[in-house]
Amino acid sequence: MDIKQLWLNAQELWSALESHPRVYSALALLLLLSIALMLGRVARYLILHTVKLLGRQPSMYWLNDFLDNKVFHRLAQVVPSLVIQFGLNLIPELHKTTLNFLGNVALAFTFLFLLLAVSSLLNALLDIYARTEHARTRSIKGYVQLTKMVLYIFGSIIIVATLIDRSPLLLLSGLGAMSAVILLVYKDTLLSFVASVQLTSNDMLRVGDWIEMPQVGADGDVVDITLHTVKVQNFDKTIVSIPTWRLMSESFKNWRGMQASGGRRIKRSLFIDASGVRFLRDEEEFKLSQVHLLTDYISRKQAELKAWNEAQGNVAALSANRRRMTNIGTFRAYALSYLKSHAEIQPNMTCMVRQMQTTAQGVPLEIYCFTRTTAWADYERIQGDIFDYLLAVLPEFGLSLYQQPSGTDLRAGLLPAMLGASHIPEQEKHLM
Repeated sequence: MDIKQLWLNAQELWSALESHPRVYSALALLLLLSIALMLGRVARYLILHTVKLLGRQPSMYWLNDFLDNKVFHRLAQVVPSLVIQFGLNLIPELHKTTLNFLGNVALAFTFLFLLLAVSSLLNALLDIYARTEHARTRSIKGYVQLTKMVLYIFGSIIIVATLIDRSPLLLLSGLGAMSAVILLVYKDTLLSFVASVQLTSNDMLRVGDWIEMPQVGADGDVVDITLHTVKVQNFDKTIVSIPTWRLMSESFKNWRGMQASGGRRIKRSLFIDASGVRFLRDEEEFKLSQVHLLTDYISRKQAELKAWNEAQGNVAALSANRRRMTNIGTFRAYALSYLKSHAEIQPNMTCMVRQMQTTAQGVPLEIYCFTRTTAWADYERIQGDIFDYLLAVLPEFGLSLYQQPSGTDLRAGLLPAMLGASHIPEQEKHLM
């Protein structure tokens, strides 16, 4: 059977169907749907193939972000619904009600895919913005999420209005009457949006900031800022999600200033046993004057004290009337010189060793300085090395650290009185 004969048979069959309008219309709709799907596949192939070729050029690399977020996929999905919309008018014997219904459904699908395309476009723009320098200081993710929410709300209204063949204004007027309910439902969203605007405009929070908010168990780096939540990865690798509005209604500590300054503060005290505080003897002054870090201090202090004592006259012969150097004051000067000469202590920031109010635990000497680095591990290493050294050098000044007595101390002190020295075991004597 040749092609001409097949064509004639198809014409005869088609003519015969004209006497059956419903079957004729159904087959025409099926044919229109098949053509629409086929044209959609062709349009998708052509669009994606063209965009991939253009995306290989360095100047148009941003097109790859559009591809990854399926912007062009969504646009290609609009083609079948457009073909159906315009093709319905070519189908004969189609009832007007059916024509309007199918046209509204096709138009609703067109709006749906356009809405999804715009949403994907916003995601692509967010990815492009995330690679810029401004993204480190200004996050727009919350604004994008709010825009998408508004688009979805109005898009849903338009789609529903299209399906029921009514004006969108009719549905919007109904929403106006439900404004109180809407405000109640979206209360957290509105609060979070206002908080997000304030946080961003005042530069109070950025991705990568180390924040501390004990009331919600947050102590770590900010990894994401969205419309509703701020995600913080704690140092134990747990994730804490904080409602954005809580960052405005409650206080939190941001360590960005410390990181930007280039130095991290050391503020810790040595509790000196008050019973060991005394004046330095002459031989101790001479010995300590040989210490490189104390040579200038002791020379200057000896000249100052000598001039003061000589000005007092004969009364200076009495010990209580004479000024002398103390071991704790000399140690304080030594510790300060040690910090200032330390290679890993920031010289351009506050550095001091100060004596605090005496407590039941002894005399606190507070070490107050800043390291050259803000890295946590390096900071702890430097701080540990400094206090290790200062604790070890205390006996050189006749000082000791205060330590509350333990059970072993009490036992060693009470055993001689209770048993007598002859009854003390050898291991207990060793502890004494």
